[in-house]
Amino acid sequence: MVMQCQKCGKAYEPKRRGGKFCSTSCRVVQHQLVKRGRLYVNPNTGDEVYLANKLATIERTAQQTLVAVQDLPAEQALVELRKLVQGWAGVAQNSVIERILRHDRKERETNYEAYRARTGLY
Repeated sequence: MVMQCQKCGKAYEPKRRGGKFCSTSCRVVQHQLVKRGRLYVNPNTGDEVYLANKLATIERTAQQTLVAVQDLPAEQALVELRKLVQGWAGVAQNSVIERILRHDRKERETNYEAYRARTGLY
């Protein structure tokens, strides 16, 4: 299975399960950046690219539907818009979205804990 290095973005084959970096130097440099408190933006993962493509598809579908219902009577327009919304329902229960939200929530909690430790505030 090919992964993407979280430091340099290079594609590589991990030597062990859960490997995040293509080399020791990438792992060490990333650890030093985190330790020093410097932010490093991770390259997009395959999941994030998938999600971005899905959202772009939803946007195109919405635009096409809005153009199509413009001249329809209100009842027919409502039926078409309902179909559009029902098609989106599966996106809200997406494991990729849930994983990104969990990661974001964990990062905020970590930042808050670091702030509390630094300032002594509760």
